[in-house]
Amino acid sequence: TFQFAKAVRLFVKTLQKTIANIEDGKQLIKASGSVGGNYREANEALSKKDFSMRIKISRKEAKESAYWLRLIHETNSLENADDAQSLIQEANELKKIFSSILEKSK
Repeated sequence: TFQFAKAVRLFVKTLQKTIANIEDGKQLIKASGSVGGNYREANEALSKKDFSMRIKISRKEAKESAYWLRLIHETNSLENADDAQSLIQEANELKKIFSSILEKSK
């Protein structure tokens, strides 16, 4: 999750500085960082209920990251479009991982 958030930040730095990209980039940075932050919190959870809630939040933030990445990808002529696609795929894989963790923790 740390590597994902780091890669997102490096990607956002390459975007053209338009109003839309700045705002979308802010949302993307928040969501991508929250994936890992909530996962760390889940690993320190005080109860099973708290653990499940944090994993659900991580999954939700991974979905949101994929959304912002797709929006940026589809509204820009990116020289690094492959990087955007790779990050979208990684966000979707993280979502699946968190879903699997939830199923196995029941």
